[in-house]
Amino acid sequence: MTSEELVFDHEQVRIHGFELYEGTPLDVRAVIARMPQDIKDGFRFEEVPWSRFGHAYGSGHDVPALLTRLRSQDTEVAGQSLDSLWGSVVHQGTVGSVAPLTVPFLLRIAADPSAHHRAPTLRLAAATARREHWGYGTRDTFLKVATQEWLFDCGGYAMNWSIEASRNAVAADTGLLLPLLHDPDPEVRTSACYALATASGEARRITEALHARLAIERTSGVRASLVLAAAELAREHADPHAASWARALWPDPAQSADVRVPAALAWLCLVDNPVPDDLRSTLDALVTDDLAGVLDVVPWIAHVDENGLARTLDQMLNDAEPGVPWEDPWG
Repeated sequence: MTSEELVFDHEQVRIHGFELYEGTPLDVRAVIARMPQDIKDGFRFEEVPWSRFGHAYGSGHDVPALLTRLRSQDTEVAGQSLDSLWGSVVHQGTVGSVAPLTVPFLLRIAADPSAHHRAPTLRLAAATARREHWGYGTRDTFLKVATQEWLFDCGGYAMNWSIEASRNAVAADTGLLLPLLHDPDPEVRTSACYALATASGEARRITEALHARLAIERTSGVRASLVLAAAELAREHADPHAASWARALWPDPAQSADVRVPAALAWLCLVDNPVPDDLRSTLDALVTDDLAGVLDVVPWIAHVDENGLARTLDQMLNDAEPGVPWEDPWG
């Protein structure tokens, strides 16, 4: 395909569908799959086709400069760059087509102990690899990484392809992410869980690592994240053993509340069974204001609402209406 042909023709897509570009240099999944290891490891931005893809404000040509500044030893410069990346490549939850190309570099920056803002950098990588579900804590949506329905970014590109490409990029760098489950910073460990849960492959290897870390983890928010990451990965990859694993955790008095409550949420998302009375009574006994304060900042729960645990439980147990609460100022 010549450079003149590297233009996404939306009229042709309307007629023939996105399959017209499947596997071509305009398919970001193909670009990620063909990206050599040395380009990723060497931060060789000049060899990545940024301008071929876009974000909320147009061409992705400006992304390499932002990634370069994100690596700055000046924490303010790095922070400003991270804010700009969030606002462009994952604008209000919309994953731009250039977003997957950032993932290998975001992961390498986050894996560098000398880098600034490592946890939010990991969360940005994770955000490119999942569909946002703000306000939705239902059994069907809470642990859902992607969707089958067609979604489109600000430029009309298939967001499904972008999310799939980002998930593939996470899976390709599983070996880089797994050590971060043991990072000294608990925020990095939590964010590593959130990223690993999106991986399109290596599910067994990741699950084993999550379970192993759970056995020794001592920080409440990280324990909850390990449980939810394992469950989300299991749901995406149809692990037949995950529901029984979660079912064994939530009634177990030997487990801490920050494990049992996330395990109950996980089990509800992994099965279609009616909510049993003993689960309700378990949650009634375990859920306190102190526990909610801990779990409300766990990424899955935080994305439901600022009072995410209460809203999630209400949706899962009582079929409360999902969505972001909004009050009409003129009402």
